[in-house]
Amino acid sequence: MKKSILFLSFMCVFFSCRKSGDGQSQGDIIVRVKDNFLTRSEVERQIPKGLSPVDSLIRSESIVKKWIIDLLIDDAAYKNVGNEKAEIDRLVNEYRRTLIRHRYQERLVNDKVSAQISEADMADYYEANKEQFKLSENLIKGLFLKVPATAPKMDDVRKWYVSGKEESLENIEKYSLRNAVIFDYFYDRWVNFDEVMSKIPQKISNPGRFLETNDHLEVSDSTFNYFLKVSDKLLAGKTAPFDYVKGQIRNMLINKRKIDFMRKFGEDLYQESVKDGIVEFMKE
Repeated sequence: MKKSILFLSFMCVFFSCRKSGDGQSQGDIIVRVKDNFLTRSEVERQIPKGLSPVDSLIRSESIVKKWIIDLLIDDAAYKNVGNEKAEIDRLVNEYRRTLIRHRYQERLVNDKVSAQISEADMADYYEANKEQFKLSENLIKGLFLKVPATAPKMDDVRKWYVSGKEESLENIEKYSLRNAVIFDYFYDRWVNFDEVMSKIPQKISNPGRFLETNDHLEVSDSTFNYFLKVSDKLLAGKTAPFDYVKGQIRNMLINKRKIDFMRKFGEDLYQESVKDGIVEFMKE
C-alpha cells in the first residue's frame, strides 16, 4: 500500500510543473539530496522512446531511486573513508594526469608518426616479414547475391553469376538494383569465406576442400535464392596478400615507431626546459 502511495506521489511530481515568480519551472526539479538536484528533463533523457505511459513512469521511478541511492552511498562513503581521503585524492589526480598525458600522446603520434607511414614503408615491411602473415582463414574474391524466390528471370541470374564475364556482371548489377536483397561485389578485394557463408543457409564441413573443387554455389530455401561466385581464392596457411594485411602492418609500424618517437620527444622536451630555466635544480 505504501509503495502504491509513493508511486502515485511520484506520478504527481513527475507530471506537475509549477511556475515560479521568476518564470523558471520549479516543477522541473523532481528531488533534492542536500545540494544535488535531479530534474525531470534529465530523467526524461534516460527513458527510451516508445514506452507506454505506465512503463515510462516505472522506468522514471527506477532512475530517480537509483540516483538518490548512489548519492547517499557516495556521501556515506566520503564521510567514513577517514584517513584514506588524501590517498584517494592523490590517485584521482594521478589518473587525471595520466589520462590527459595519454590523450596528448595519441594526438602527437597521430600527427607525427601515423602521417609519415607511407605505402612504400608498409610494402617494404611486408616483403621483409612475409612469414609473419600466414592466413588462419580462407579468403575469396567474387560476388554474393541474395534474391527473393519469387524474383523474375531466375534462369538468367544462374547463367550470369556463373559466367563471371564483364557483360554478365553488368547484367547482375542492373538486375540487383530492382530485385536483390543483397548484392555484394568483391572481385576487387579479399574477403573472409566464413563471413560470406554466414549469410547462406548451408553448412560446409570442409571449406578448404570445397574451394579447391568449386567456384560457385547456389542454395535455396522457402524464401530466398543465394548465389556465390568465387573468382579467386587463397586457402588458410598461405601467405596473406598485402592488401588484406595492410591495416595490420600500419598499426605494427605505428607501435614500433611510437616508442622511439615518444622517447626522443621526452628527451628533447627535457633538454629545452632545462635550457630555458623551466626546470631548475636547486643547489645545496
